[in-house]
Amino acid sequence: MDEIDEKVKRLQEMVDESERIVFFGGAGVSTESGVPDFRGQDGLYKEHYKYPPETILSHSFYMSNREEFFRFYYDKILVEGVQPNKAHLKLSEMERAGRLSAVVTQNIDGLHQKAGSRRVYELHGTVMRNYCRTCGACYDLDFMLDQKKKGCLDPRCPVCGGEIKPDVVLYEEGLDNDTVSGAVRAIEEADMLIIGGTSLVVYPAAGLIDYFRGRHLVVINLQATDRDKFADLVIESRIGEVLDRIHV
Repeated sequence: MDEIDEKVKRLQEMVDESERIVFFGGAGVSTESGVPDFRGQDGLYKEHYKYPPETILSHSFYMSNREEFFRFYYDKILVEGVQPNKAHLKLSEMERAGRLSAVVTQNIDGLHQKAGSRRVYELHGTVMRNYCRTCGACYDLDFMLDQKKKGCLDPRCPVCGGEIKPDVVLYEEGLDNDTVSGAVRAIEEADMLIIGGTSLVVYPAAGLIDYFRGRHLVVINLQATDRDKFADLVIESRIGEVLDRIHV
């Protein structure tokens, strides 16, 4: 039995001992579905555009240069045809089995819900919801994909003509208070916290794990994180491959 096998065996034991597991995940959870990682070796932050991605995905840039914002958003954020992977599916299975109490995610792709997870706290919002900044009318992903197909770089509300904005948290914007409160409460009440597929460098989201006071803290990530030294178990491997080996 190699080192990974030993660690997966220990992870299984921790899962078996726990009743209120919370999963805290980031971009690495969805890369196995083909969603690009912002900070990985081949992520968006390594590519070159007229403006840096951090600038384009900021509130001030959205307000001042909507066309360039939506050109990037359509090209790099609205990834079509992606499906949940083994990690999403296992977490959904764990929730149905009554072992997982919540998913807290930094991702905006909606794949956890697509896999069947019901209690999901999306810290950075979701591409699945879009709203008119004038009248508040809501539009789904299909509406935005249609705008993308038409090449519309200034999507407008069919009701009032107002600007439509994706319900995602841009740089310079604060997290939703209700979402943060729900995530904090779930983490506080958890007896096991599994952190997966995240570098834990994006704040304030990464700071929420400080609220964990439970029994088992596990980190599953391809690269080391600053929180590894506090974990009871660290597995440097793909999150989907690890979770797929867990039985509930």
